[in-house]
Amino acid sequence: MQREQISVFDMFKIGIGPSSSHTLGPWRAAQQFVHYLEQKEVLPMVVQIKILLYGSLAKTGKGHGTDIAILLGLSGDDPVTFAVDQIDTKIDYITTGQKLWLGGKHQISFSPDEDMLFLFTESLPFHPNAVTFQALLNNETAVSGTFYSIGGGFVVKEGEQTQQKAEVDLPFPIDTANDLLHWCRKTGLKISEVVMENELAWRPEQNTREGVLNIYKVMQECMYRGCHTAGYLPGGLNVARRASALNKRLVKGQSYSNYNEWLLTMRQTGSSFQNILDWVSCFALAINEENASFGRVVTAPTNGAAGVIPAVLQYFISFCDGFDEERIIQFLLTASEVGSIFKKGATISAAMGGCQAEIGVSSAMAAAALTEVLGGSQRQVLMAAEIAMEHHLGMTCDPIGGLVQVPCIERNTMGAIKAITASQLALQSNPDKAKVSLDAVVKTMWQTALDMNSKYKETSDGGLAINIPISLPEC
Repeated sequence: MQREQISVFDMFKIGIGPSSSHTLGPWRAAQQFVHYLEQKEVLPMVVQIKILLYGSLAKTGKGHGTDIAILLGLSGDDPVTFAVDQIDTKIDYITTGQKLWLGGKHQISFSPDEDMLFLFTESLPFHPNAVTFQALLNNETAVSGTFYSIGGGFVVKEGEQTQQKAEVDLPFPIDTANDLLHWCRKTGLKISEVVMENELAWRPEQNTREGVLNIYKVMQECMYRGCHTAGYLPGGLNVARRASALNKRLVKGQSYSNYNEWLLTMRQTGSSFQNILDWVSCFALAINEENASFGRVVTAPTNGAAGVIPAVLQYFISFCDGFDEERIIQFLLTASEVGSIFKKGATISAAMGGCQAEIGVSSAMAAAALTEVLGGSQRQVLMAAEIAMEHHLGMTCDPIGGLVQVPCIERNTMGAIKAITASQLALQSNPDKAKVSLDAVVKTMWQTALDMNSKYKETSDGGLAINIPISLPEC
């Protein structure tokens, strides 16, 4: 039986940081609940909204901006278009005025302290990231809905197995890496070409190409912005932003005024091994510092791991002469398919599988994509993905203070470097001699996730989160 159908635009979603599971997902869930009220034609009858947060959403929700995301979602704002510099103003209006414009249409009284409950000791069985919305109507009846944020911005409503989406007839249905390899062998197509053929079932090719290039544009803008923004990250840990200072050292005083000139500058700084390592780290740091600052990012496949794929893509563009639209599209299509295989066979949610499900998956996606655009065979592409994930197995998710900062930001640099190394190993290897398949490592990752103690699954109840003394301000 075929699993969920996943498009490139499901794996790569434009949103606002710091977390796809705890920010983007709850935001979308709030929007869906408002839409549900509209469908039932009861939105104008609502007099009160109660929000119940369970499991990981309760334990690390404040640090991940879950409360902020839900209020914006209930207000009818969209994470793709909402101006990030207006977040504080909008939230201050709601909390100070104790009023909420539900769906941007209907005003109700709302007290965040009383109407949003963080149920730290309660969890729902389907998934650790759960939120229930309860709407009291003026006729003294109630309408409610429970939603699960299952990773990567994907949201499932109680009683549904997957995110609701119209089924299409895919020419190449794929659930596993073996399925993907079967179609490549049968057709002779590259992995990215197989993906593009499937995308045609949803929309014309030109629309897909434009959409993918827009995804890249958002990644590029986020990286450039992060490389030129100094200061400290919000949240109370007082983590200094490093990408700006590192970029300044790397460009060695050369001047530029836009991305294209910046690209030329970094090429002129040389291509020594140390220099390239520094640049890749700079790219990844920049993205995830923006993510931690409620900036606009792309899930790749999640927000916490949003820096890996753009960093490796930028490495390809900057140091492998890859600034070509066709190859950028090829890169992102390949990455998306590998990500979808992990989502179908395991998870991309740290609350379900630890950080192996986020940084590990993003590294595998990036390794596969880089291998394809560097001319690797289909089997070498899958081998690269396997190598990258194999060396992330068991990685825990233990964010200090529940913030997507330490160790999350640095882990993106490690994931990017591992992806490049995995790609190089695969390109220099014979897949016939590989001992571990990508499907085997997906299965192993899921088994590891099931065995992992819940303390290490985005709850901040173990690991670094309890061994680093901190003093955060009262929420």
